[in-house]
Amino acid sequence: MSEVAEKFLKDSKLIAFDLDHRKKIGFNIGKYNEAFKKGLQQYDNLKLARNRAANIKRKVVNELDKYLIEFEQNFTNNGGKVIWAVDAQEARQEVLKILKKHGVKQLVKMKSMTTEELELNAFLEKEGIEATETDLGEYIVQLAGEKPYHIVTPAMHKSKEDVAALFNEKLGWDAGLMPQEIAGKVREKLREKFYHAEAGITGANFLIADTGSFALTENEGNGTLSMSMPPIHIAIAGIEKVIPSLNDLDLFWPLLSSFGTGQKMTVYNSIINGPRKPGEKDGPLETYVIILNNNRSALLEQEEQRVALSCIRCGACLNACPVYKNIGGHTYNATYSGPIGSVISPWLLGMKDYKHLSFASTLCGACTEVCPVNIPLHDLLLLNRRDSVAQKQTTSAERLLVKTSTRILMKRKWMDFFKSSTKRFFISFFLKKSWGSMRKLPNIADKSFHDDWVEKHEQN
Repeated sequence: MSEVAEKFLKDSKLIAFDLDHRKKIGFNIGKYNEAFKKGLQQYDNLKLARNRAANIKRKVVNELDKYLIEFEQNFTNNGGKVIWAVDAQEARQEVLKILKKHGVKQLVKMKSMTTEELELNAFLEKEGIEATETDLGEYIVQLAGEKPYHIVTPAMHKSKEDVAALFNEKLGWDAGLMPQEIAGKVREKLREKFYHAEAGITGANFLIADTGSFALTENEGNGTLSMSMPPIHIAIAGIEKVIPSLNDLDLFWPLLSSFGTGQKMTVYNSIINGPRKPGEKDGPLETYVIILNNNRSALLEQEEQRVALSCIRCGACLNACPVYKNIGGHTYNATYSGPIGSVISPWLLGMKDYKHLSFASTLCGACTEVCPVNIPLHDLLLLNRRDSVAQKQTTSAERLLVKTSTRILMKRKWMDFFKSSTKRFFISFFLKKSWGSMRKLPNIADKSFHDDWVEKHEQN
């Protein structure tokens, strides 16, 4: 078992029995569930919308090279600059080159899971560049020295009391401040960061091939400020973020907001075509898009699992997952957590260290039911398990146990050969540790069903 897997099991055991954590997550996901039901009411035919979105994303995944090249050509024609990054290291270095070229020492950032994937903030800090998160949730976890807990709501694991205590500790604010008061003070503080920022970094919810544009969706306005006020704008997006046409946004934007936050539409939606044009007074002087691979091609090579690249990062599968709700987001030790993270992380980060995530599932199918683009997540988890075994990412003890148990369970004579007391001993000896100290081992009856059946029919 890898060190990453051992840490996962250890952390899961601790957090799953943390009643305070369970209460906070239950409350916050409960609020999401209420909004989610209301958000879906805008659809006359939700199934049709999901099928259309799924078909578009499947087509893009299967013709990814075509749409990415189309985006690059059109975005370049709009005056923007496209940079291709093979991996996280190359992406970080490309960002640094741009910032050094323009003498940037302080910048603002919009919420972006792709930059989290790059661990960009820590990298820039080492280079003497101040990067300030401007999404409230991201700002909270940055102040706390933590990573985002959730794809959409980074500070989901904190109560309003936790947040107030954090600002009291870090900034000396009154510990009794209400959420609205904290938001107001943060807005005032961050506004100064926007005024003095020399560059802005964002993600991109969608890269639009036919117009050479990219789309941002948010609720706080910080994304709009991050990309429009500083003279330099850098957007970082995975290769899977492309969609064919501007017209597709009328389908994807409502789906993303409905499944992500329960809104009909998020508050701020922007389409960026490139830097400011001659004669325009506002907008960045230069706009860059860094298109990131970072092992996505390894997932693309999988004929069956590549469908996971259709994900639009709404986070609905996390909110539906009973495992996520019990062990939390940080336990996954990966940028992308929950069911979608369990599918893609073994390919992005390596099957050897992250195969265990595909086994951390009840396979209940709740994730598949709520996916807006119909990704069969629970099926993909099974395929990952299959592939991990095919790649021999299993221990000799695991292989011996499965081989022996299969042989016994497939033959009635072997099932009946061992007495109930012997079966109880084997279960206790071989499975007690993996079963967990918090659960009772299943009890083997003194008489098997087969023996009971034979006995009753003999009597009749």
